[in-house]
This record gives sequence, C-alpha cells and structure tokens, in this order.
Amino acid sequence: MANENHGSPAEEASLMSHSPGTSNQNQPSSPKPMRLVQDLPDELVQAGWEKCWSKRENRPYYFNRFTNQSLWEMPVLGQHDVISDPLGLNAAPMPLEGGMIETSVDSKQRKRRFSEEVPASGNSVKKPKADVPGNPAAQPVPSSPSIPGTSVLKAWCVSPEDKQQAALLRPTEVYWDLDIQTNAVIKQRAPSELLSPHPEVELLRSQLILKLRQHYRELCQQREGIDPPRESFNRWMLERKVVDKGTDPLLPSDCEPVVSPSMFREIMNDIPIRLSRIKFREEAKRLLFKYAEAAKRLIESRSASPDSRKVVKWNVEDTFSWLRRDHSASKEDYMDRLEHLRKQCGPHVSAAAKDSVEGICSKIYYISLEYVKRIREKHLAILKENNISAEVEAPEVQDRLVYCYPVRLAIPSPPLPSVEMHMENNVACVRYKGEMVKVSRNYFSKLWLLYRYSCIDDSGFEKFLPRVWCLLRRYQMMFGVGLYEGTGLQGALPVHVFEALHKLFGVSFECFASPLNCYFKQYCSAFLDTDGYFGSRGPCLDFFPISGSFEANPPFCEELMDAMVSHFEKLLENSSEPLSFIVFIPEWRDPPTPALTRMEQSKFKRHQLILPAFDHEYRSGSQHVCKKEEMYYKAVHNTAILFLQNSAGFAKWEPTPDRLQELVAAYKHSGRTLSSSSSSSSSSSSSSSSSTADKERELGREQSSSRETNPN
Repeated sequence: MANENHGSPAEEASLMSHSPGTSNQNQPSSPKPMRLVQDLPDELVQAGWEKCWSKRENRPYYFNRFTNQSLWEMPVLGQHDVISDPLGLNAAPMPLEGGMIETSVDSKQRKRRFSEEVPASGNSVKKPKADVPGNPAAQPVPSSPSIPGTSVLKAWCVSPEDKQQAALLRPTEVYWDLDIQTNAVIKQRAPSELLSPHPEVELLRSQLILKLRQHYRELCQQREGIDPPRESFNRWMLERKVVDKGTDPLLPSDCEPVVSPSMFREIMNDIPIRLSRIKFREEAKRLLFKYAEAAKRLIESRSASPDSRKVVKWNVEDTFSWLRRDHSASKEDYMDRLEHLRKQCGPHVSAAAKDSVEGICSKIYYISLEYVKRIREKHLAILKENNISAEVEAPEVQDRLVYCYPVRLAIPSPPLPSVEMHMENNVACVRYKGEMVKVSRNYFSKLWLLYRYSCIDDSGFEKFLPRVWCLLRRYQMMFGVGLYEGTGLQGALPVHVFEALHKLFGVSFECFASPLNCYFKQYCSAFLDTDGYFGSRGPCLDFFPISGSFEANPPFCEELMDAMVSHFEKLLENSSEPLSFIVFIPEWRDPPTPALTRMEQSKFKRHQLILPAFDHEYRSGSQHVCKKEEMYYKAVHNTAILFLQNSAGFAKWEPTPDRLQELVAAYKHSGRTLSSSSSSSSSSSSSSSSSTADKERELGREQSSSRETNPN
C-alpha cells in the first residue's frame, strides 16, 4: 500500500515546497515538479512509475523506482505486485489484441504484455476532450475495458475463444471521462477502520432496511392517518448521516438529537392531510372540505387546550357553512379560503400532533439502532470464522501532501461467496441467494474499469462480482425500490457541462457522486466501504483537500447542503493554495434554504448564476438502469450556481464573463435531443417524452411539498 499511494523522499521535499498558485492559470494545480511522469495516470506516478527515454531503442519505456522494474508498455495498476510475486505467477491473465485473454501456461512466465490501445467506439454522447491550455497532452488510457479474467468471461457467458462476442463487452455509450487526472491535493491519511463489505452482511442490512421502511409506513398510517411523505425516509437517512457517529455506513445509530428535523418537518407538512397542487375548481373544493374535516377530527382525538379546540371547531364550522352557502365560488375562492383555514387552524393542529410525530421519529431511530447492532454482530462473526481481527493498530501517517487517492480499509476482507451473473439483452443481472440487482452493460464495464484503476487487494478479480453486488444493493436500499424513487436525489450534471467545467475551471473532482453516476474517476460518495474499491475518496464531509478545483451537486437535503457550506468555508479559510468549489443547488426561495442564503452572503463567493427552471437538464439518478430516452430530464426548479474560491483559487480559476458564457452555452446541448435522435420512431419518442415529462412534474411537486413549512 505504501508503494501505491506515496512517492520518494526527494519528491516529498518538492511536494511540500510546491505552491500551486504559481503555476499556469489554466493548468490544474500540481504538487510535484513538471516532469515526464505527468504523461502517466496519477495512480502509476504514486506507485513509483516514471516515463523515460531509451537512447538505444529510440523509444519511451516505463521504470519503477521502487522495484527497478522496466517495461516497454504502460503498466496497469493492481494486477501484479513485483515484490510479493516477482514472476507474476498469481497475476491475472492479461488481454491480447481484440480483448482476448492469454490463458496458456507458458504465458504466465513471460513478461507482461498489454493489448494495443483500443480504438474509440462509435459514441454520439461523449465528445472529444478539449485540451486545457498549458497542459501537456495526457497519454490516453483505453476507455474500453479489457476482460479481467476467465472467471468473469464465463460469468458474461462469453467463451475466451470468441473475439466477436468479447468485443460486445465494451461500452457503446460513455457518459464519463476516466482519463482525466486529479488536481486535488490532500494530507496523507490513515486507512479507514470500517469493515469491508460482504454479501451476507449486505443481504441482512437490506432486509432490515425494508423492514424499517415498513415500520415507518405503518406508524404514519396508524398514528396520523397519512401515508409517509414521498422519499422522506430517504431524506431522513441523508440528514441522519450528517450527524451520525455510528459504525454502520447506512443506518444511523449514534445521532444527536434523536428526533430528526427532516422527518419531523415533512410529516408535519402533511398533517392533517397532504396538500397537493390544484388544477381544477372541483379539486380545490374537495380539498378544502377534506382539510376542514381532518382538522376537526384530529383536534377532537388529541389532548389539546380548550382554546385550541374552540378556535379549530369555530373555523371548521364556518368553512362548512360557506361551502353549503356559496355554490358559485371559483377555484381561486376555494384556494383563498383554504389558505385562511390553514393560517387559523394550522398552529393548533400542529401543537396537538407534535408529541405523536416526535414519537414516530424517535421510534424509527431506536429501531435503526437495534438493527445496527444485529448487522455488526453478523459482520464480526464472519471475521471471526476467518480468523480476522476487527482490532488493528493505527498505522503511522506521515505529515505530507499527496494527490488524493481512493480510500483504503485497514481490516482485511474475508473470502467472499460466489455471486451469479447473467445477461438479459444489454443488462447485467447479478444475483446472490435469489436477490438480484441489475446494471446496464455499459455501466458494468464502467465499474470494471474503476475497479481496475482503484482496487489493490484483488489482482485476480475474484472479489469483483461480490463487491459489485454489494454496491448495487446498497444504493438500491439507500434510495428505495419504488418506481423513480430516489432518482432526483442522485441526479448528475450533463456530460457537456462536466466537459466545460474541466476545460474552463480545471475541475477534476466531484464532491457528491457514486461509482454509478460519476464523470471523473476521482470523487466523493456516501459509502467508503463499498465505493472505495471503485475509486471513491469517501464522504465529502470527511474529505479535506488542500488545493484543487471541485464540482459539488449535493442531494437536495437541506441539512446536508447546510453542512456542506460549513465544510467548504472551513476548507477555504484554512488553505492558502488554490482551492475552488463550484456548487449547484436548487434556488428555493419560499422559504430560502439556509445553505443558499449563507453562500450568497459568504466572503468566498466570487460569482453566482441562475439557470431557469425547465431550461436546463440533469442526468437521471437511475442512469445505470434506465432507458436511453430517460437518461436526461428537465429541472423543475431554478438552479443556482455559486463559485466559492479563496484568493489563490480566484486568481487561478476566475469566473470571467467569457468562461461563464461558455459554461451557460454548455447547457444548451441537450442530452435528451441526442437520445431522441436515436429513437426508432417519432411516435415512440413523443410517448417516452410525455411519460418523462409527467415524471418531472411529479418530482417537482414532491420537492416543493417537502419544503413547505408548517404554520406555527
């Protein structure tokens, strides 16, 4: 691991004395002196590889200063440790031309060979990269993955002798650019003490989360007579992880306060009934009647003060009288009357329901706490069966700066059970004990490529499929199993916008992403245990960069966005190196979110843009399984783009008018247009567009209703 992430002492000295602020304005910040190794991926540089020139052969070669190994071809990280396995006997079979695997016995004794660079596949989505001025052209890494090994080939139902079928494993549509190297610099950090993922543990966790969701639904229905607010459970998990200090990566177990402000607020918004958006007069009349009836029923069934009962009953009776008397009222008249009734009765209804709703929130938390104990006991039992200790000594961490690298786990992974996989059309179906998760062929290839770049403990890819199953199952449980559920919470920026951010502002890192929706191979995500093997640098709030240019598009959870602002301002305050955060959040003004208000008033704010609703797009949070025509959806709210930069970051990546104009122009490239052009017929395109538009409107209603404040 030391060779994986750390450089030589000579490089450490240059690293510590380097000032990224003195480099070219358009060039990403680099803590190392300019050398030929900048043509290599950062992971290879940190593993000790250098690109040198052979005068005798008049061609470049690659030399490892740690092992004194020399190669003519660019090495691939994580498949051969020359120290522990000098002859490469345990290395994974290496691909030959055409993506085939060299499996003969003699091939294991020869020096490693790699396939020729795979030509770019026909792709209308990803455009050629624009070189940043001042940056040397990077040595391209093939974006089409080679096949990891014979075992994975069999899992894909492809024989190693069939080159034509093996070629089908390469992605045909690419919504990412994994060739871009990071400019994010951090202090060296110790491995995490989280336990490594295991399918048996993940299966138990998913079963308990489904039970917890069911408990939540039953409590809302039995105590308040309402269905749980849509996706409020998902936002509850996001909000709880902001303050949680427990050991489980998903379920909260050590939070203060116990009552979640997010869950409490959303349930109270739907009491006594949920107020949906009204289109017609009869709907407004019916909703007014239901609200008055529910308010009267609630105040009579709860312990409320005599004054509260009197106020609510009087207003309800007055509303009933008005409804019986006035039959010619318009939709606006009904809505005005409903608003008046809410203002008069709302505070009293909320006071009567307060204790019951707090009981729901605390009950869900304490059930989650018990579930975490059961999950931990199961995990520790598996480690004990394999003679692995859960207690490890904290390694010494040198106080030095390094390029950011994927998070590592201190506790070794136990042997993982076998996981089945088969293909259905262009979808990979990964199954463990009857529980199946799905991912498209393209995104399965993306996961393999991220795994090859980032994983250092599985050179033979024996644990690849079990870890893919754990990752997919984790995100499925995080955002729910309902139709379109969680899609808005995991949306991403369009490809053209990411290309513009990298070209104009040196962005090479995403602060809120996942292995499924990331554009760069370096990113922060919610789960370091499952995602670290696929390139994650861990949760954003636990990531402390010294310099670099970052994009932040957080899930639309108010508590998480507020914590993000506090984290970014602290980082900007403490660093004198170029540091820049470009933040994308919804422009919610009624009422304004604390995060938006704070950023607009921040001393680090350099510029702000507003993108109008329905005039720009997001990539779907379910992009790894959705249809191509559903890949993009229109934003149903304004989006605010804020540039938070310290002085050095502003000097290096200033949001000039020309750059801002080009960034806004990138939003004019519609991903939906590209998808529609490849549809089989105009009728099918219009039908899918109609259903997608309905989904967008529904998401907009849910996002707006979840933010309504309860009248107090």
